Amino acid sequence: MILSASRRTDIIAFYLDWFFNRLKEGYVLVRNPMNYRQVSKVYLNPADVDCIVFWTKDPTNILGCLDMLKDYFYYFHVTITGYDRNVEPHVPPKEKVIKSFQELSREVGNERVIWRYDPIILSRHIDVEFHRKRFGYIASRLAGYTRRCIISFVDMYRKTERNTRGLNMHKISQAQMLDIAGVIAEIASKYGIEVQSCCEEVELSTLGINHGKCIDDELISHVSGRRINAKKDKNQRAACGCVESVDIGVYNTCRHGCLYCYANYSSKAVNTNVKLHDPFSPMLVGNVEPDDVIIERNAKSLVDGQVSFFGEDFGQG
Repeated sequence: MILSASRRTDIIAFYLDWFFNRLKEGYVLVRNPMNYRQVSKVYLNPADVDCIVFWTKDPTNILGCLDMLKDYFYYFHVTITGYDRNVEPHVPPKEKVIKSFQELSREVGNERVIWRYDPIILSRHIDVEFHRKRFGYIASRLAGYTRRCIISFVDMYRKTERNTRGLNMHKISQAQMLDIAGVIAEIASKYGIEVQSCCEEVELSTLGINHGKCIDDELISHVSGRRINAKKDKNQRAACGCVESVDIGVYNTCRHGCLYCYANYSSKAVNTNVKLHDPFSPMLVGNVEPDDVIIERNAKSLVDGQVSFFGEDFGQG
């Protein structure tokens, strides 16, 4: 089983104590976001988890705590964009995040810390030149600290349109996507960073940008030294290349407040859920209720054999 922690919220920034408590207890309970009364019991023992994929906008909290993960294989997605607090109200200063990214890379290696420059937006005040300058600066600071950058263009969900109304964002045409991607590819190449796209139908391979996998079986094989035999995640969109994983996050719990976020419906919903969080509960939000139906999730290993064939460089943390 590959564990995703989490596409739905920033566990490292806001709920790391809870996460480590769940590792100690050896399981977590996760409500089905589409069926409130259905609860999955997911076992978290090292033998059950082939790899943990972390997603965060601020890895600072995990620094100094990596020994808690010594029995697991893992890697990190760290999002660093060029937007200010008009777009990302509660994300820490970018210089702080960049320094934490660098420190994390020094601790675990530059293959296991992936830079996300996403989502890419355009507005009255954010144009191609904006992305050229901001991406270029961040790339210069992360050169040598990461091998890969993942990009995506904003998807205008109904709630995204509502939450970003004040930004005067507009739909990005395919021609504009190619312009921005061309700029990014040129800069990334200068700093030795590979660029991949996330869940994008637009073809960017002529620019040197291939379709990527955020939950990447090939990377997990390298990180763990064990061959991973995983299928494409059928629960993601058609353009998504990710392999199957189990996400333990909860929507409407991320406190960064990014206006483009697809995982939060509203600040009111987030505030309500945050008040229900208990770091000692088996659930991220609330606790087991009388009418809940708990189903034990079969934590099937995706490892195809136990022989290490990638050498010694990519062992456990």
